[in-house]
Amino acid sequence: MDYHSDRFEDFSVMIYKDDQLYALLPANVVDDKVISHQGLTYGSFVLQDKSKFFYAFEAFKAMLAFYESESIKQFEIKVIPTFYNRMLADELDYFLYKANAELLKKEVLMVIDYAHKLRFQKNRREGLNKALRSGLELKVDTNFSEFWNSVLIPNLDKKHGVKPVHSLEEIELLASRFPENIKQVNIYKDGKVVAGTTVFLTETTVHPQYVSGNTDKNAFGSLDLAYDFIINKMCDYKRYFDFNISSEDNGKKINEGLIFWKESCGARAHTANTYLLETASHKILDIPKA
Repeated sequence: MDYHSDRFEDFSVMIYKDDQLYALLPANVVDDKVISHQGLTYGSFVLQDKSKFFYAFEAFKAMLAFYESESIKQFEIKVIPTFYNRMLADELDYFLYKANAELLKKEVLMVIDYAHKLRFQKNRREGLNKALRSGLELKVDTNFSEFWNSVLIPNLDKKHGVKPVHSLEEIELLASRFPENIKQVNIYKDGKVVAGTTVFLTETTVHPQYVSGNTDKNAFGSLDLAYDFIINKMCDYKRYFDFNISSEDNGKKINEGLIFWKESCGARAHTANTYLLETASHKILDIPKA
């Protein structure tokens, strides 16, 4: 997280048991509130593989008590979607329930489960055939700069008046540090990048962090070609494909066009929750044993 440390006031914690790291929380602080790190897509309460339920509960309480002792009053946490976990791990959901946490957001993600993969619908297959007829060329390369400067930045600025979360320099730095986890897939026509996607790969999941195409993307089917590749060819030893959020206004509104498009690729809905709780709630946390 050091590459964007200037944007956030870090307040991450590591919790030890018998001198061994047991749990950690990447976090930053804003006024008197700690937030699971805003510089990460999913920065949450993370446990070691061999954690035990009641030890994890005590670690969660200790974390809240520490933050309260540091004059932090509130804790906002985004729960990692379960499909990113390497194993079942719903302890946090239960701990938040016991702490009377308030649900702030319920965002809708569209996800493909490779164990129950559906075929592309007709309109997506037509787009793919169009791309093949158009003479487009797909490459997995390190040409982040042309995609960023010629496609992604102009599109985001024109459509939304924003810039990518990562600068070109930041994404190139991250890709150099994690070459097996960050891949650039570019679509070329006549030697120029006309579309592309920056793909993040975890142990369980394929996730396109950025996807964009030029104004001819529908005429040439360039994005259909890109998606066909990253969904069907980058899935070795993965279980899920995460299209990311398709809701707006903290989950109160649904982007119908995005839902329709992602469903046509075989995706189904999954939710991601964000909660708010008082750090003082550690004083009331208890799990009566049956």
